[in-house]
Formats: sequence, structure tokens, C-alpha cells
Amino acid sequence: MKRSADNPNETSLRYLQWLLLAAGILMFLQISIGGVLSATGAGSGALVRPPSAAEQALPANLASLFIYAHQAVTLLALPFLLASAWLAWKRFRSRPLLSLPALASLLLFTAQAGLGAWMARLTIPETRAWLSLAHALLSLLALAGILLATVASFRPSGAPEKLSFRSPFARLSAGLFWALLILMASGAVLNSLGGQAACRGWPFCENFDLLRQPAQWLDLLHRGWVALSALLAAAVLVRAWQSQRAQTAVITAATAMGVLYFAQALLGARLVQGYPAHLLWLHQSTAAAVWAAATVLAALTGLAGRSRADEQAEACAARGRKGLLKDFLMLTKPVVVILLLVTTFAGMVIGAQAWPSLSLTFWTLLGGFLAAGGSGAINQYIDRADDGLMQRTQKRPIPAGRLTPGEGLAFGVGIALASIYILTAFVNFLAAMLSLAGIIYYVLLYSVFLKKTTVQNIVIGGGAGAIPPLVGWAAATGSLNIPSLFLFAIIFMWTPPHFWTLALVRRKDYARAGVPMLPVVRGEKETRSQIMLYTLELVALTLLLPLFGLGGGIYLVGAALLGAWLVLAAFRVWRKGGNKLAWSMYHYSNMYLAVLFFVLMVDRLV
Repeated sequence: MKRSADNPNETSLRYLQWLLLAAGILMFLQISIGGVLSATGAGSGALVRPPSAAEQALPANLASLFIYAHQAVTLLALPFLLASAWLAWKRFRSRPLLSLPALASLLLFTAQAGLGAWMARLTIPETRAWLSLAHALLSLLALAGILLATVASFRPSGAPEKLSFRSPFARLSAGLFWALLILMASGAVLNSLGGQAACRGWPFCENFDLLRQPAQWLDLLHRGWVALSALLAAAVLVRAWQSQRAQTAVITAATAMGVLYFAQALLGARLVQGYPAHLLWLHQSTAAAVWAAATVLAALTGLAGRSRADEQAEACAARGRKGLLKDFLMLTKPVVVILLLVTTFAGMVIGAQAWPSLSLTFWTLLGGFLAAGGSGAINQYIDRADDGLMQRTQKRPIPAGRLTPGEGLAFGVGIALASIYILTAFVNFLAAMLSLAGIIYYVLLYSVFLKKTTVQNIVIGGGAGAIPPLVGWAAATGSLNIPSLFLFAIIFMWTPPHFWTLALVRRKDYARAGVPMLPVVRGEKETRSQIMLYTLELVALTLLLPLFGLGGGIYLVGAALLGAWLVLAAFRVWRKGGNKLAWSMYHYSNMYLAVLFFVLMVDRLV
């Protein structure tokens, strides 16, 4: 069949979108790594002032790694920028909001890379300060350009491409964009002059001396601008939830920006007291992410071209809704989250072989709840069309129409992001990164790629639910070891028979939604056989734990009794079949996992 004349442009647009996304990611990394080098002085010549706490905290070998990484991402970004600018100019010159920002971004990025190379040889603080300002502005505007082009590239064909900030929310978003540009540029100058080293303490400097340490004034002014920007960010966040409920991308970008802004402020307050390298990197990355989210938000609102009347109508429609708290709670899948938190707490106790402190328990479980709940909410956004086809899920808040898809996605993204920073600030970095891995595993690997593409979806995807006990173990001990991985393996093996029993009961639902669960693809008989096989493997694994130093006599007796009961339930499902037995095993397997971890906790404490 002959291809239409539009197809070449559509193919070019897809290639361009991937090029722009790749360039944006690399530029983001360049800015975040460059921020670390700027804060520590690692990328400059010989220091002409005493090293700050940040500079002392970055070992020479780690500093070299950051320098090489910065150079690598700079060199990698250039060909992507060049290719995207060339393709945008060649194919989409008639779309100025797509071609011109891509071209401008290439020029700005090249200029800042050259300026950065020159600055590395300078040692005069005053000169470096002004050059740092120029370097920061070039970097930020280059990233803004590529993000504007990326947003414009995803606009529907034929949609007007003109930036218009007519509505109050659009003007508020634009104001935040400029406020953050000033904030981040002043931060670059502050780093160059060592103002943060001169102004210790929070919120005011220690040993304040106006005449001898004028850099303190610069830091205090910077902190004041941080506070003003915080008020503006809070206003954007509130107004987005009032007037942008139906604008999925806008409300999600605003929520991400708000959470990241205040998370970055939290990390900044902690960095005043010390500069662990991982917190410094996360702080700089978060600042870059705030800028990226604010830029995307401004681009989206400018391209939307909404009026004051549009926003007022949407805000009026949102008033008087009842049961919102319940609906947001339902987005988190609370029954699933409770079981995950049980395994998280068990991981803490089992790992430390002692009761964790109340403070550590609170922050770990709060972070775990937000991570699991946020993942569940994003999953419900992804599955909203399928949920409407399934009897079991059609009354969920999004398919039932009680919440808009934008509210569901923004809520999930917001609390998932918050979980990472809560765990980082109040627990430890390893627990936070494990939680982040669980979010990515569940949302991307399972929900996006596996769920509707393979019959092995729940087998491979089971790893997401197996991460919480590792989070608990890392929270209590600060590390992982071989025994901790057995907790992961138990839940990984438990997940398939647990969910396949549910799939037996709801196989017609899954068939209507086009989800290739095992009973839909291979039939009920094969599913019952696989449930029996996985149950035997699971119970055998639980009985092997004492051989690896995890569990003693109490655990072995409890695991044997619980396992015998689970095997009996699986045997009945295998031999007799029927929804009643499958439903019974589904509920029992929930209790089995919780009680098994409880018995292991008791064994480790006795």
C-alpha cells in the first residue's frame, strides 16, 4: 500500500521527539553534575579561599569522577542537540515554537560549554562570580529551550502553536519561571563566592559580621528570594488544583514542581549542617528538576491559551465535591499498602534483630506508604480505561468519574516524589533509592511494559512488591546482605500463586480488558497447575531460611505449619477447581504472608 504524503513528516516528528527527550535528559544531567562541581569547587582551578564543608566532603577520587561525568554528558549532549536542531529546522521550519527553541538551545549550550571550559582555568573570585552568573543563565535557558521544543513537538497536529498567557494561572506560571531563573542564577554566584561557607546556620548566619563577611548578605538575600519563590510555588500548586483539574499535563507538572521545590528546600536546610556527597548531588539534581518542571509548566500553560473564564468554570465545577479524602485514599490501594507496610516493618525488625525506634519506624512507614500509594495511584491512572471494563475495578475513583485522570496522576506523582525525599532526609539514602527502584519497577516495568504484553506479567512484576522488606532492612541497618535477599525472594515467589487465584475468579474481567493473565491465555487447568507448582517452591524456600542463618526453631515450626496449610489450599484448587476455593486461597495467602513474617520477627527477637 502506498504511504501517504503525511507519513514522512510523522516519522520525522517521532524521531525528533526522541532526540529532544534524549538531549533534555543529558542536559539535565549536565546541569545537576555541574552544580555539584560548582558547589564544591572541584571543577575550578586552585581555590583562593579556605575550602568549605562541601569541598572537604568530596574526596579527590569522587571529584574526578564527577568531572569526567560532566565532560562525558556534555560531549554526549552535543550530537543530540545538533541532530534535533537540524531535523527541526529542515522538516518543521513552519513551526517556529518547535524549530527556533531547538536551534537556540544548541547555540546556548555550545556557548555555556565553552565558557565553562574557560572558567575552569580562572582563580580570581570576582571574575568567576560574574562568569558563573553568565554560565548559569546560558545553561538554564538552553534547557528551557529544549523543553519548550519538546512540549511543542507533542502538540496535536494542526493545534495552534502560540504562547499566550491570558489566564491568571498562566501568568502565575510565567512569573514562577522568571523567579526561579533569578533564584538559580543567584545560587550559582553564591557558590562561586563561597557565600554558603560564610553563612552557616539556619535560617540566619552564625557569627554575623556585615563588615568583614559581606558574602553573608548575599546568602541571606538568596534565602529571602527562596522564601518569596516558595510563596509563588505554593500559589501555583494551590491554583493548579483549583483550576486545572482537567488539564492532566498541567496539574501533574505543577504538583511535581511544588513537591520538588519544597523537597529541595528541605535538603538545603540539612546541607547547612553538613555536606554528605549523596545529599549534595540530590540537592543539585532536585534544583535542576524544579527548573525543568517549572519550564514545562510555563510551556504547557502558554500553549494551552486558556482564558480566565475557562479557569473559573473549571474551579466552580470542582466546588462542593464530597468524599474527596476517601477517593484519594482509594487511589493508594490501601489494602495492598497495609500488607506492604507489614513486610517493611518486619524487614526492620528482622534486619536489626531489635525493635526500631519510634521515630525511625514512623518515617520509614510514612515513606513506604507514600511510595506504595503513589505507585498505586499512577497505576490506576494508567489502567483507567481497563478499570472501566472490569467489574472489580469500575467503581474506582477515576473510571467512576469522581476524580479526573489529571488529579489521579498528579496525586500519585506528588506523593511518590515526596516519599523519596522523606526517606532520604529522615531515614537513609539506601532506603530511599530502594523505594525509588520499587516505584520505577511497578510503574514502568510492570504497569507500562509487562501487564498487557506477556502472560508472565505477574511473575516478573512480582519483584516490585518484594522490595518493601529490603527498604525496612536498609532503614534499620543501613545496608543489605545475603539473608535480606531471602525476604525479597519469599515475596517474589508468593506473588504469582496469590494473584493467579484472583485471576481465576476474575478471568472474564481480565479477558474484557485485554490483560493476558494466565487463565485467559492458557486456561484454568494450566493456571491451577502453576499455582500448585509455585506454592510448593515457595514453601520449600521458606523452610530453607534457617540454613542461611535467617530464622531458628520457632520460625521453622511456624513456617512448616503455615506452609502445610497453604499447600493444602493450593492442592484443593489444583484438584477440584472452582471460584470458591480459588477465592478462599487468595484471602488465605494474604494472611499467610503476614503471619510468616510475624513468626520470623518473633524468632529474631527471642
